[in-house]
Amino acid sequence: MADLDTDVLVVGSGPAGSAAALALATYGVRTTVITKYGRLADTPRAHITNQRTMEALRDLGVEEEVMAEAVPQELMGNLVYCTSIAGEELGRLHAWGTRPDRLADYTAASPSRICDMPQDLMEPVLLHNAQSRGARVRFDTEYLSLQQDDDGVTVQVRDRLRGDEYEIRARYVIGADGGRSQVAEDIGLPLRGRMGVGGSINIVFEADLSHLVADRPSVLYWVLQPGADVGGIGAGLVRMVRPWHRWLIVWGYDIDGPAPDLTEEFALSIVRKLVGDDSVKVSITSSSAWTVNHVYAERYSAGRVFCAGDAVHRHPPSNGLGSNTSIQDAYNLAWKLAAVVRGQAGPGLLDTYSAERAPVGRQIVDRANQSIGETARIFDALGLLDTEDPELMVEHMAARKQATPEAEKQRAALREAIAFKDYEFNCHGVEMDQRYESAAVVPDGTPPEQPVRDPELYSHATSRPGAKLPHAWLTTDHRRQVSTLDLGGHGRFTVFTGIGGDGWVRAAAAVGERLGIDVAAVVIGPGQEHDDLYGDWARVRGIDDGGVLLTRPDNHVAFRQAGGASDAEAEAALERALRTVLDRVEEVRA
Repeated sequence: MADLDTDVLVVGSGPAGSAAALALATYGVRTTVITKYGRLADTPRAHITNQRTMEALRDLGVEEEVMAEAVPQELMGNLVYCTSIAGEELGRLHAWGTRPDRLADYTAASPSRICDMPQDLMEPVLLHNAQSRGARVRFDTEYLSLQQDDDGVTVQVRDRLRGDEYEIRARYVIGADGGRSQVAEDIGLPLRGRMGVGGSINIVFEADLSHLVADRPSVLYWVLQPGADVGGIGAGLVRMVRPWHRWLIVWGYDIDGPAPDLTEEFALSIVRKLVGDDSVKVSITSSSAWTVNHVYAERYSAGRVFCAGDAVHRHPPSNGLGSNTSIQDAYNLAWKLAAVVRGQAGPGLLDTYSAERAPVGRQIVDRANQSIGETARIFDALGLLDTEDPELMVEHMAARKQATPEAEKQRAALREAIAFKDYEFNCHGVEMDQRYESAAVVPDGTPPEQPVRDPELYSHATSRPGAKLPHAWLTTDHRRQVSTLDLGGHGRFTVFTGIGGDGWVRAAAAVGERLGIDVAAVVIGPGQEHDDLYGDWARVRGIDDGGVLLTRPDNHVAFRQAGGASDAEAEAALERALRTVLDRVEEVRA
């Protein structure tokens, strides 16, 4: 007999685990979180929070709380390359969608804004809200092992305060236990790639640098210092944690050599070197070593156990994709678990988690590691790859200031190399455009839209099944604005139609009642509760007025029919789509 029984046991309280707990508790699922640590994250670690993640947090009701703590987009944008914070600047890049033309793209794509939310502030928002909605949390509780059977999972844990071991019984388990996941190892997830491709050090420190950065507010300041052993991610990085007094430095070391001795004296020497102003008072908060990885899982689950976050995608922080992908893993999985736990869906729905999220995980692992390599273009433009002599490197960097044809070419090459880092710092398509293909998506036979701009740099809205519902601002009959994304989500399926689509509205009510699920209906048009006065929805909806989009609880399009239908046709089509998505195909009526 287990000491504790729960519907879902979440192992780990990082971004993936806390987000899973928040979503499951919001959907009314009995959820327990265990973590071997005695507290949540005590260092800032992950921080960039992109628009798709903010949309998920908006749907889960915590967006405003995150924004109240986060550094806003307008303070994130001056990506600086320099010889030290107080030293010479080599170039800048407008990052995170802050260049005027890119800001328009970001603003049009979503009701939510990208922001900088350090992990030690994000985790409390996620987990505390999960607790307030019914999730139970056990700190100092270490996962040891698990055994699966036809009805559930028995998990052996150790109370690290008392020292005793006990069992937790769960219907399902989520392994969100990080980059050295024991859960992933225990269920034999196939991992591809290599751990330890580089070594890095994090140094968190307090220092008032406002006099050095007030004119160029940014999240990241890249420091290139000839002769320094930058190893790891390729350059020294000074990251703003809280403007402008709390900072984190990332500094590389040779992964093939011994790990550095992280004394306070060593940490202070690195800080002094990268800040470049010895008059600044510095206080070291913490330092730690970590490895750069290039690893992804080919599938995310085995039986009743699912893994999320760093357990299944392990990569450097380039592009700021880590915690975003982790939270989005949880958001994808939670509604599916909730539907199965409630008896609304068959177990096949859970297989779509791997089918949908594993390709995303592989993409972001490859993209993050590729971004590291692309920094070499800057080194090359500065002449840092032509020699190992630090004095000669300094001469090569200074050569760009000369009035010679060679120097003019060098200046152009440096500008181009920095601009190319758009693929790391303005990668809007990678951030926003996940397209799912699985049994939880009903294809409509249309080919994928061909992007008109670079699909990594630019987001392309589409209503094709598998894509996220396009955002458009609508007006309500109470003279308020609301995003289409706000009308979907909330743990339910939603039908979107227009004037002439009343058959879909009636079908939503009838089929929802028959299947025992909540299917909301939204009619958009003049004289309706929601109107498209700007015409933005008409441009992105991909259907006629009488057509329909069916969205899932995660606001991805599950089914689309461009044209209208009779009541009988609408009801049959909608029921067939929902039964397919929910793995209740055997019940589809002829």
